[in-house]
Amino acid sequence: SIIRRQRQELKLLIAELKDRDRELNDMVAVHERHIQAWEDDRQKILTLAERCSLLSSELNERNAVIKSLTKKLKLLESQHNDSKTTLESTQQKFKELTQKVTDSSVHCQALEEKNQSLHCSILELSAKTGQLQAREQELLSMLQMKDKALIETTDQITEVTSRFKTLENALRSAKVDEFSRSREHQDLKVTLNDVMSQVNKMKEILSEKMKESSKNQEEISHLKQENGCLRSELILAVEEAQRKDQLYKFAKSKQVRIEKELSSLRQVCVKQQRDLHFLHVNFDSSQESRQ
Repeated sequence: SIIRRQRQELKLLIAELKDRDRELNDMVAVHERHIQAWEDDRQKILTLAERCSLLSSELNERNAVIKSLTKKLKLLESQHNDSKTTLESTQQKFKELTQKVTDSSVHCQALEEKNQSLHCSILELSAKTGQLQAREQELLSMLQMKDKALIETTDQITEVTSRFKTLENALRSAKVDEFSRSREHQDLKVTLNDVMSQVNKMKEILSEKMKESSKNQEEISHLKQENGCLRSELILAVEEAQRKDQLYKFAKSKQVRIEKELSSLRQVCVKQQRDLHFLHVNFDSSQESRQ
């Protein structure tokens, strides 16, 4: 009965050892699966780190592009302000030139009126000279009779001729002034046309600059949106890497715990093998004693 009981105990111990061996095999398989999962997670973490470095480098490049575009935008704004000030100055010059042209036209009109009045006075003087010439003929016929009257009339004639010469000189100076005014008017027209062409050119350049600045603003807004998307993706990647790191820590702690359990199970197996060996020895000794 002792041997039967010992055999029963041995069978139970062998069955328990088989169960423990099966459990150990299952734990080893689970441990291998955990190691494979950890290796996969490590590869994923490495790929994510590479992607994170690539994204950070691309983000730095995009930031550099954004900085260059902001500098270019500031330069364009300064150019726009300069062109605006030049346009205002040209408009002011254009107003001044138009005012000068109107003043010169008014002055030319006044000179024409003065010229007309001088022409009328010349006609009157020519009529007076005709009258004076007739009177001179009459006075010449009466020369012998009235010497004193002749001297007076000759004095009047000389005075009238001097006045006529002064009027002719004034007429010549008026014609010269009129010619100079007409030339100045032509020059002002030419400068006015040049200023108008420059103003049109400046307007075209200003419209082109405005279009270019609007395009740059659209590109900057697009780059800002893309930068925001890249930052959100980078934040998500960092969070995922942190989660992977936590899972790795949990797996490592679990591995340590499993290794401790395995070591304890090994110790138990060693103890049971010793007990089994001791039972075998006892069984052999009992058989020898029975024999």
